[in-house]
Amino acid sequence: MQHPIRVAQVMGAMVGGGLEATIMNHYRLLDHDKVQFDFIVQDDSTFVPSEEIESFGGRVFTIPSYKKLDKYMKECERVFSRVQPDIVHSNMNALSVFPLRAAKKVGISIRIAHSHSTANNKEIARTIIKNALRPFSKVYPTQLVACGEYSAEWLFGKRAVKQGKVHYIKNAVDLGKFSYNTSVRNRLRAELGITDKFVVGQIGRFTSQKNHAYALEVFSQLHTIMPNSVYIALGSGELLEATRRQSESLGVADSVYLLGQRDDSQNWYSAFDVLLFPSLYEGLPLTAIEAQASSLPIVASTNITREAFIEEDLTHILSLDNSPREWAKTIETIAVHPSDRELDRRTDLKAAGYDIHQSAQDMQEFYQRLVQKQPRA
Repeated sequence: MQHPIRVAQVMGAMVGGGLEATIMNHYRLLDHDKVQFDFIVQDDSTFVPSEEIESFGGRVFTIPSYKKLDKYMKECERVFSRVQPDIVHSNMNALSVFPLRAAKKVGISIRIAHSHSTANNKEIARTIIKNALRPFSKVYPTQLVACGEYSAEWLFGKRAVKQGKVHYIKNAVDLGKFSYNTSVRNRLRAELGITDKFVVGQIGRFTSQKNHAYALEVFSQLHTIMPNSVYIALGSGELLEATRRQSESLGVADSVYLLGQRDDSQNWYSAFDVLLFPSLYEGLPLTAIEAQASSLPIVASTNITREAFIEEDLTHILSLDNSPREWAKTIETIAVHPSDRELDRRTDLKAAGYDIHQSAQDMQEFYQRLVQKQPRA
């Protein structure tokens, strides 16, 4: 019996974000007799689904953070030498230069750089590092992959995109799982005692990228216009407590619910009335696809690629240069003219490539083609 293709998925720090969700969504639906994953995760990870990974036959290898670069590189080389994967697939965006260099050094012939994100000049230190590494983004990989054209152009350049050198793996989801459900909506709202409230939701890690500080400024303005509104945020991260303190200083803490990391986030789209998305930068956010599958209106920043928005009637795009009051007025308009939450959006999203069942099959065939072109020893 032929062994499955082994893919080393280099994940960085697993913290329960959209990137990890994308990889796990695909992994669950692969034929594990044909393609198998080993997850290379950093020791500063906070959310590693080890039991689930191992139940599929995968393995988890923990290495130091890339911030300890010498140790990181040595451990990458050690793990790759031990595991001898057929493919190293790095999901670390501009930082992929490091694990892929290690993979090349130990003789791994198929090396994938996957661009999941972009950058924003407001994160000065992080953006300087990313921009310094971008020229090396095509040095060590043998295959370029991205979640969308915007993230591909950012890391690999427009020429690589125009020349067809980038393979796309969409941030696909189980569309049925996110369909609007009235009974779920009523149950979750009843649990919080907000049955008749207008609910502004936000889902994502509490980091500067997700811009919760601006979201709360928007909600504070909305609350003066619509006193029956509440704000619910799902996720964890280093800025969670700072966000809590900000809600107190703005005088809206009684209407703010910070629910932490949840394993039922798919249900909360039904409970929300609008999704707030003021990110400083994104690649192609999984959350936007999930919200549209639930027919949930989205108010998003111009920093998010239009590729993410398939359902134009649900999408409201504003610049972060607009005042929080202007964002709040847009949300008020949504409250006055709500969307049809019962409308089934799955056909449109599937046609756009966001059905996880098809995308997982495409991923499996992609790996198989790469190995067929580069026979294993």
